[in-house]
Amino acid sequence: MVVLLGLVGEAGAQTLTTLYSFTGLSDGYPESTLVQGTDGSFYGTTAGGSGVGDIQLYGSVFRITPAGSLSNLWVFSGSSDGAFTSAALVQGSDGNFYGTTQDGGTSGWGNVFRVTPGGSLSNLYSFGPPPNPALPYAGLVQGTDGNLYGTTGYGGNTNGGAFYGRGTVFRMSPSGSLTNLYLFSGPDGWAPYAGLVQGSDGNFYGTTYAGGASAHCPNGCGTVYRISPSGSLTNLWSFTGGTDGANPYAGVVEGADGNFYGTTIGGGTHGTGTVYRISPSGGLTNLWSFTGGSDGANPWGLVQGSDGSFYGTTPLIGVGHSGTVYRISPNGSFTNLWSFTNGSDGANPQAGLVQGSDGSFYGTTSQLLSGPNKFGTVFKLTVPLNPPANQVSSFQPAGANVVFTIPSVAGETYQLQFATDLVVGNWSNVPGVSVTNSIGASLTLTNLGGAAGSQVFYRFAITP
Repeated sequence: MVVLLGLVGEAGAQTLTTLYSFTGLSDGYPESTLVQGTDGSFYGTTAGGSGVGDIQLYGSVFRITPAGSLSNLWVFSGSSDGAFTSAALVQGSDGNFYGTTQDGGTSGWGNVFRVTPGGSLSNLYSFGPPPNPALPYAGLVQGTDGNLYGTTGYGGNTNGGAFYGRGTVFRMSPSGSLTNLYLFSGPDGWAPYAGLVQGSDGNFYGTTYAGGASAHCPNGCGTVYRISPSGSLTNLWSFTGGTDGANPYAGVVEGADGNFYGTTIGGGTHGTGTVYRISPSGGLTNLWSFTGGSDGANPWGLVQGSDGSFYGTTPLIGVGHSGTVYRISPNGSFTNLWSFTNGSDGANPQAGLVQGSDGSFYGTTSQLLSGPNKFGTVFKLTVPLNPPANQVSSFQPAGANVVFTIPSVAGETYQLQFATDLVVGNWSNVPGVSVTNSIGASLTLTNLGGAAGSQVFYRFAITP
């Protein structure tokens, strides 16, 4: 007879490791979300820096290994190659990285660039001046058609006193041919500071910081919209500045359930931002209203982890008063994972997270007074298994064996253990039944000969 103990061993607490501290000189200071390349390294951008001597630093593109070795791929000159960027990169299907700058280019209104993993940069398109598309604040996304899609915060319609326009959505070929898909006019949105995400339905989804139907905020409280690859736009939600939130600075991500999840930096119950879920048809649910206390305030974008929960950052407040990393489930269960101290761990993350292939989350802090070198950090946060997933989902004999199926998180090790007496509680490892999952999702483990033995109790010990 075999008896299963339906609880698993507890994982250790999350740990944060500072991989690199920026000096603000030749390496600049980061404000962008990282992207993991196919080579396993992470790639990002810096917004600028103090430079060395009389040399002004206009930002850079960098590569950093998971172990923390950083190298500049390109240092912007402030001229035709561009200047100043807080946007994330995207690795194209050709293996190169594509990004945007908010300044520079041949017209001085920003550009789209391509940089190879070896550090060769090409200016693909220069924006502006308005009413042409101008000042892209966000990065790009490559559509399933191979084209690049993005937004500009300005340019387009200049009616109603918007001298610099209200922003645009564009499509661009990898060679640099640009097509305007949509020009915002105000009631449909204003200032799309966030980038796009392509949904499973083939359409693109995004947010505008202002505009929309509500007059509660100056220039409107912002919107969530859907736009087809051909440029047909539908306003899914106009924020009111109430409990639904206001002024989404970040975009949305599509969850595994087909809904979209995002954040606002204002509104909510306490006026310090929200996490929301919105269906593809436009039904919005407020999942969390930040209090401006230990949970943080004014959140940035989200990423869905391999455990199904969403992970994000706030640049402000928290226990250390320097920002936080948090986890929130699709139904709104919230956990503060890390409060920055403005010490060696950095302060004020102004970008989202990326989950690496090792299961850890990687991000940047950007406060100019944070980290040992005072200009921000790159960090790695290793998070233990989300407690709601700590359940054995299947257990059954199979001949002389016992087969277990459990949900898992990428990068964690699962060791099957047994005990003959719960009173004594002496747990022993089952030889040969220890697995480190690299991608998350379900694991199936077999205790050879388990069903044929005497009565025992089983559990899993989990280590990050």
